[in-house]
Amino acid sequence: MELEQKITRYIVEYASRELVDYSNVDVVIVGAGPSGLTASRYLSESGYKTLVIERRLSFGGGIGGGGMLFHKLVIESSALNILNDFGIRYEEVPNEDLLVVDTAELMAKLAAGALDKGAKIIHGVTVDDIIYRRDPLRVSGVAIQWTPVLMSGLHVDPLFIDSRVVVDATGHDAEVLTVAARKIPELNFMPEGERSAYAELGERLVVEKTGKVVDGLYVTGMAVATLYGLPRMGPIFGGMLLSGRRVAELIAEELG
Repeated sequence: MELEQKITRYIVEYASRELVDYSNVDVVIVGAGPSGLTASRYLSESGYKTLVIERRLSFGGGIGGGGMLFHKLVIESSALNILNDFGIRYEEVPNEDLLVVDTAELMAKLAAGALDKGAKIIHGVTVDDIIYRRDPLRVSGVAIQWTPVLMSGLHVDPLFIDSRVVVDATGHDAEVLTVAARKIPELNFMPEGERSAYAELGERLVVEKTGKVVDGLYVTGMAVATLYGLPRMGPIFGGMLLSGRRVAELIAEELG
């Protein structure tokens, strides 16, 4: 067998094997941003089969842009133990309960920390729809499609992933919640859209309101702000990390 044939064969063979294996999981997290990656690490560490789906070909969500392309972000000291869990270095701001971290290190180590604990992350895949069941009414999985297929405008039917829990960690757009609210009105919720900046209030409320939306569907990170009409907070990410850990704790309590 020529090398070119081996390359094709083993990529298709090994990738297909994993796609079959991950067609049924405990938790699907949609979005590989800060809250999604944080949640996936703690869920995987607790023994739950966790798949992270990311429509882009990169990790980190909004981390990479920093604040107006400056390569630093601010984290509240209340999230210090999460930084330590992931081995992320930081600088303390004198006389403030604030820490400053490097954007590249935060992205890389959140992803590495999740992968090292057993989370599976697949890039270039978009959640195009959800799966739901009646009696009782609940969300039970997602329909996925290659992102370039959707960008091209081609009509190609998706494939499906069954899961006990779906987590919307898609950030400002709250993509999963938006689809669920539009297509299944009997779920009785509608994203309000985020409000203008009020960093202190937004950071607190996004953690407090993290959690279950309906049976089988949870929300974390900036999607929480979009769902409940909370203020945005800009390039401060402690709330994102704390929200990710919080949603993992709540899911673990439910799944037992």
